[in-house]
Amino acid sequence: MTKVSPEIEEDMQTESLLSVSADVSFASNCFPKYKLGADNQIVEEPKEDSKGVSLKEVVETETVQLSEQHKRLSVRDLASKFDKNLTAAAKLAGEAKLREVASLEGHVLLKKLRDALEALRGRMAGQNKDDVEKAISMVEALAVKLTQKEGELIQEKFEVKKLANFLKQASEDAKKLVNQEKSFACAEIESARAVVQRFGEALEEEEKNSPKPKTQDVEVLVEEIQEARRIKRLHQPSKVMDMEHELRALRTQIREKSVLSIKIKKELVMSKRAEEDKHRLYVFDGSETLGSQLRIKTCSDTAPPLSKCSIQWYRVSPDGSQKEIISGANKPAYAPEPFDVGRVLQADILSNGQKVIVTSVGPIEPAAGLGSHVDQLLRKSSSEFNVVISQMNGQDHSSHSVHVFNVGKLRIKLCRGWITKSREIYHTSMQLCGARGDSNTAAKSLFWQARKGLSFVLTFESERDRNSAIMIARKHALDCNIMLAGPDDRV
Repeated sequence: MTKVSPEIEEDMQTESLLSVSADVSFASNCFPKYKLGADNQIVEEPKEDSKGVSLKEVVETETVQLSEQHKRLSVRDLASKFDKNLTAAAKLAGEAKLREVASLEGHVLLKKLRDALEALRGRMAGQNKDDVEKAISMVEALAVKLTQKEGELIQEKFEVKKLANFLKQASEDAKKLVNQEKSFACAEIESARAVVQRFGEALEEEEKNSPKPKTQDVEVLVEEIQEARRIKRLHQPSKVMDMEHELRALRTQIREKSVLSIKIKKELVMSKRAEEDKHRLYVFDGSETLGSQLRIKTCSDTAPPLSKCSIQWYRVSPDGSQKEIISGANKPAYAPEPFDVGRVLQADILSNGQKVIVTSVGPIEPAAGLGSHVDQLLRKSSSEFNVVISQMNGQDHSSHSVHVFNVGKLRIKLCRGWITKSREIYHTSMQLCGARGDSNTAAKSLFWQARKGLSFVLTFESERDRNSAIMIARKHALDCNIMLAGPDDRV
């Protein structure tokens, strides 16, 4: 037999509460400075010489009470659900009565049919009489089934009646709870109003005792309180998260647009430069980014060969106001170093008393991901890099064994296993810059003068390691009030 049970949802909607009006005329400037912190906790600066219960304790008490009331289940919704279930139970009871009437009519019809078959059996003989007896047995079996169904119907009717009584009693209890909660809410609202009134009286009294009231600060504080209440009442975390995602997407789009804009501008400049290069004698060949190598190449048959020319490289500010010579950079090729990022590179070529100036299309761009990599290395006390000594004191080094170049916060060390080539603290005679030769590994090499009379040209495993070592060493040296640069560089 099917048992009817009420469907009561566990997730109840919280009942909306009447908020206390925030339009209070505060006439004093002594209202305590407080703000909402994490988890809607009130953070207030400590107040000296407080008398009686502090304002912070009163506000915290009222906040806890309002939060509990906000979290309380809505008994009005509960009573409404009980009323709906009670109506459903009454409907089931009506259907049970209809089925009871139908069952009684079925018994009457079966009895009449059995009497008719009994009368017919007395008149029949042979095969027809057997058929009538079989029909009578079938009618009797049908009557037994109908009686069983009637018993189940009576039991179901009893269950429905019991459920209806239970729901009726629960509905009455829910109505009582509604009235009780309504009285509690009214009492809490009156209490909140009394607290606001006490705040107003206290502020008026402090205003009278204050020699120099600052109404402007009080108005600002009132606006902050109203805004905090509005945000607390209307706050929806999902909307805030959607706004954050939209802002993040907008930042990404702006970054992509700016990169694309810079790229397009550079392509325009390069296209204009390509048209001008048809009449130029020399141009730069290579990527104008940190970690690459720029090389001067001839683009005209009338240009003098570079082997018969004197060359000098310069770094120039983007606006052209500052021009610094790069000492030692007097070869047809030059590998930019971290000092060159954001500056324009220029090469002066002198031949037969004539000077030809070649400049890069734009400022040298930083290497992708180099900044974050350097930040990670700076978190360590020291950084180690595998290097090969290419030159020592200006002479080619015969051994190509791997050494360790250790850059620490106070000193730089070059060693191989237990053998230390050099270990020097940062001092004014130390020099460190990118290698300024014409080799194919110039972008991976740096020049390090440990002290006067001892210098090295070190080749790293990658361009990123070389530039990272330069940036880290200069940062640690700057912390020691030492500027690391190349020979005779003006920085």
